[in-house]
This record gives sequence, structure tokens and C-alpha cells, in this order.
Amino acid sequence: MRTNFLAVAATLLAIGYTNAAIAADKFGDCELTGTKGSMPVSTVVPGQVTVQVALPAPGWYNGDTPETIKDGYEYCMAANMAYRAGYDKLAIVNATWDSLIAGQTRNYDFALSEATITEARKKVVSFSIPYFSSDLGVLVKKGTKVDEKTIKDMRIGVHQGTTGADFATNVLKPTKPVKTFPDTPGMFVALAAGQIDVVLTDTAYVLGQAAKSNGMMVTVGQYSTGEEYGAVYPKDGKNNAEWDKIIKSMQDDGTLKKLAHKYLAEAWGADPTQIPYWKH
Repeated sequence: MRTNFLAVAATLLAIGYTNAAIAADKFGDCELTGTKGSMPVSTVVPGQVTVQVALPAPGWYNGDTPETIKDGYEYCMAANMAYRAGYDKLAIVNATWDSLIAGQTRNYDFALSEATITEARKKVVSFSIPYFSSDLGVLVKKGTKVDEKTIKDMRIGVHQGTTGADFATNVLKPTKPVKTFPDTPGMFVALAAGQIDVVLTDTAYVLGQAAKSNGMMVTVGQYSTGEEYGAVYPKDGKNNAEWDKIIKSMQDDGTLKKLAHKYLAEAWGADPTQIPYWKH
């Protein structure tokens, strides 16, 4: 992962905001649950909750820029967290993935960006309690012949700085060099162009991309990793435990389960439990 000054500067220059005002108990098109203000939390910017994400993230944030996002699993999760904390505004900040996960960004309450909880990352950021289980999916162009044995002889593309990149390099150990990409769109473009044979990243991502590809790409397998997503908090932030309580309340009352059913199943176009698991 990059930890240099240029990465931080690029994040600050590229940062984008959108404010979603609540109207008739709505943030964008999100349905709100629970009671407004029932679990108060102070925020870094008075009067709003500031959330970071590395876009695009279809299904999680439906829209490619902060200004166009109206719903999605993580967007509506953030909206419900803001609502229960007593706020009427949600500011979405688009940050680079490397800077976000390296703890280089500032002035945010939490990040929801499909971030897998790892011990290495805990050294620079704090994580919430897990809110979603994640495995690694295998995406190829339709017609590509690949299985759990032949994948090791193929050109594998991964998203730089992710657990998928670590898995490909250190667990699969393919015979050809793993190609890393700074973002997921570039990785998917490379697959479509035949520059790589396989994309290996979160099953959620590859199912979403397959659904958008009009049948050009398919998810052929996945690897069980036991990984889970967590909200990224500022390292040892004073409000981290309070946000955890809100996430736990949303797990307990079924809000997160409803969000997954509404947004992820539609975006993925497939049931992830039906994708075969491969051995490595």
C-alpha cells in the first residue's frame, strides 16, 4: 500500500462531498429504521455525519460520484447510522482506497468501503464490529476455461492493497506474475481487453461486475477466506464504541439483513451461496 505524501495530496485534491438532507424520513431513497436521535454521537463536523468511501462501488453505493448517490447497502447503512445518531445530513467523501485503508485520511467519522478487517490494517486504523462476510470471487470472460487447478497458470489481476492481492500472491502463487491495478474499473477493463485472464477480488464485486457486463463476464468460482467487512474508524477514535453500538442495533433488528436483500441481491444478479467454492 502507498503511504507517501503524493497519495495523501491526491486524496485531498480529489475529495468530493454530497449532503443528503432528510425529508419525510428519507436520506436519498433509503428507508430509515429505528428512532431518530436514540443513540447520540458527536461528529467531527457539527451537524453532519462524514463518511468516506472509495468509489465506484455498485450495490454498495448506487452512483459513481458522491453527488449521484441515492441508495445502496453501505450508503443506506450510513444513513441509518446518521439517523439513529440524530443527524439530518450525510456527507459522502470520495477518497483513494490506498489512503483510506492506510489511515492517511482525516476529518471523517467512519468509512464504509467494503474494507476487510485484518491485523495488519489494525495497526493504522480501527475497525468496527463486522457487518458483512466476504469471500473472494473468480471473474472471467464468458467462454474462458478455468478451474481451481488451471487458474494457477493464468494471468490474474487484483486490486492493489487488498486482501485479494495478498491471497493471489501468497496463497495461490500462480506461475505468471500477478498484475495489480490501482482501482477496480481499470482491472475490469483489462479483463475485457484480454490483458489478463482472471480477476480475483471480493465475490460481491465480481458478481456486481458480471451483472453489469451483459453476459460478457461470468463468476465461475470463489474461495472461502473467513474474512469480514468492518467500518473503518480513525485510529482509537473517541466515538468508535458509540458507532459500534449503532451497528449492533442494526444487526439485531434486521436492518442490515434487509439492506443486503434489497440492494446486493439485485446488484449481483446471483445468489453468492450458489457460486462453487474452490480449493487452493
